[in-house]
Amino acid sequence: MSANPHRIAVLVLPGASPLDVGVTSQVFSRRHGITAYDVTYCSLAPGPVPGRDGLGFVVEAGLETLATADTVIAPGNRNPARALDQRVLDALRDAAFRGARMVSICGGAFALAQAGLLDGRRATTHWQLAPVLAREYPKVQVVDDVLFVDDGQVLTSAGVAAGIDLCLHIIRRDHGVQASNAVARVIVAAPYRSGGQSQFIPRTLPEPLGDVFAATREWALQHLDEPLTLAALARHARVSERTFGRRFVEDTGYTPMQWILRARIDLARALLESSDLGVEQVAGRVGLGTGANLRLHFQRVLSTTPTEYRRTFRWRDPVAS
Repeated sequence: MSANPHRIAVLVLPGASPLDVGVTSQVFSRRHGITAYDVTYCSLAPGPVPGRDGLGFVVEAGLETLATADTVIAPGNRNPARALDQRVLDALRDAAFRGARMVSICGGAFALAQAGLLDGRRATTHWQLAPVLAREYPKVQVVDDVLFVDDGQVLTSAGVAAGIDLCLHIIRRDHGVQASNAVARVIVAAPYRSGGQSQFIPRTLPEPLGDVFAATREWALQHLDEPLTLAALARHARVSERTFGRRFVEDTGYTPMQWILRARIDLARALLESSDLGVEQVAGRVGLGTGANLRLHFQRVLSTTPTEYRRTFRWRDPVAS
């Protein structure tokens, strides 16, 4: 163990998520005997801090902890988009300017964004919050389909459990793969999870959609197993292909063929979750032809394979099993 451990300040704001905060305690704990981290939990002032979901905290330090921290971690909280106390923002900016590594878990990205620390950077947050982050902070390059983003000095994670992935990544960065794997083994977590949070999003199609060509979209959803071309879609909508393509993009944000592909992937996901059909059969049912084609598009859109997706999300009746 190093005589000068790496100092981590965890900023526990009112409404903090117990699991977000707990991740840091578990992963960076000295009891593992593997990594040299000194973790301090702080808030505006020492003392009680109300948490989320009926759990609260008692922190040992105030914002002055950020002034000497090597890494600052901002966990998510109940209302991440709310305006923060100016003292918090100043402390975050000062820490970043001093060179501290700045980290967020889930909705904690909003704290870093509000302090201006994500401007011009790639960052992520929970997929439900990503559109809000992108809208409220247009200077941030929001990535909504990954578990975490390492942008050098600033690192951000997606939803709650992805905080474990990011903290293990930090250990890999600081101490190597063996140390990270050892900690992962102790806390019974995957040393490295493939894929991204896109596979957890209920639908890859945008919602809500406008009313333009709604009837044609509904018709297409009922005929995904058939060849669907731009000409066929335009014919159903009774407009020219050029008009259909232009207005479809304006209404959905996707070209017609991009939209059809995502609709087919969503249908494939449903079949993988609820049926015993093989990958080849699923590919045929959704109009993607072959298993190889289905695997290709699953990897591009969801960053996983059909088999891995089924293994993760397959619903099983607890009574039957």
